[in-house]
Amino acid sequence: MKQIYLDYAATTPADPEVVQAMLPYFHKAFGNPSAIYSYGQEAKNAVEEARAKVANLIGARDDEIVFTGSGTEADNFALKGVAFANKSKGNHIITSSIEHHAVLESCKFLEKMDFKITYLPVDGNGLLDPQEVKKAITGKTILISVMHANNEVGTIQPINEISKVAKEAGVYFHTDAVQTAGHISADVKELGVDLLSMSAHKLYGPKGVGLLYIKKGTKILPFMNGGAQERGRRASTENVPGIVGFGKAAELAGLEFNSEGARITRLRDKLITGIQKNIEHVRLNGHPVKRLPNNVNISVEFVEGESMCLNMDMSGICISTGSACSSTSLEASHVLLALGLDPVNAHGSLRFTLGKWTTEEEIDKVLETLPHIVAKLRAMSPLYKN
Repeated sequence: MKQIYLDYAATTPADPEVVQAMLPYFHKAFGNPSAIYSYGQEAKNAVEEARAKVANLIGARDDEIVFTGSGTEADNFALKGVAFANKSKGNHIITSSIEHHAVLESCKFLEKMDFKITYLPVDGNGLLDPQEVKKAITGKTILISVMHANNEVGTIQPINEISKVAKEAGVYFHTDAVQTAGHISADVKELGVDLLSMSAHKLYGPKGVGLLYIKKGTKILPFMNGGAQERGRRASTENVPGIVGFGKAAELAGLEFNSEGARITRLRDKLITGIQKNIEHVRLNGHPVKRLPNNVNISVEFVEGESMCLNMDMSGICISTGSACSSTSLEASHVLLALGLDPVNAHGSLRFTLGKWTTEEEIDKVLETLPHIVAKLRAMSPLYKN
């Protein structure tokens, strides 16, 4: 049975060109970038070339890029680094109720360190109102952190408008662009952000490497200590193969994302239309227009999401019930609850995320398979029968 993979928001397969670019740095060019001899300098040059490529993708300066071990680490670095570096100025941070757990858990940690966190609500489509951000700012506010686009429902936030609010108030602004960079424009100057997080494995690069963009002049403490790597911002011997792969993935994304975005948007819209046409009692979650090109999140009434997911897997189709980081949790998605769904309908959600190897034939297969699975499960559901 041919497997169909539609969970690209969880992770992407590494592009073959990325793998080829990485291979020499596992064996032949294996040096430590901190070493002054030729092996080390060869590795250092490779890291700097990759830094230039990822900087180019987001319109940053090379020296504003700090490589990390993941997008989660980058989020932690941004929040904790800015919070502790600016504690003399204030202790208030603003975020949204639908952020990734890397941001929300960092905020919970900071609350234990006597920081005050405001969690702003979103509307029924998952949009945050910039005016609500403005109202929440106090004289103690030092940081605003709002994701570029939500990883579960795909809603794209008005980052540029929020950045203007932050700039007027003299407050640092961070955005988690893990789901957007390389897929839609995430130019840091256009967005107006001071900090931005990325992850390589969300844009056909390797796992285990991410970055934090830190605008020159931003006051931030190092997140890890122990060495002078990354200009003293992130101690630890660099993951050279991973960073090289990240650079290649960023280079390819810059060349492809306009054409790929249009192709995937068409397939996304076909999937949404087909589901709504062939299955009753279905809700599209997230903004109908301001959403990622590859994201389809639906709630199917009277059916449990995990059951649909398992049945789809048995039919050779890999999808998810939400964020991969919380897929083993029995709790309803905090994102869907924040959008106003009740826990029952939130548990009946499915997330399809498309990628560069998704074909129209695969979408047709989903539209052929899913209605039968929903009908079978609803036939066993007392809620549906009643």
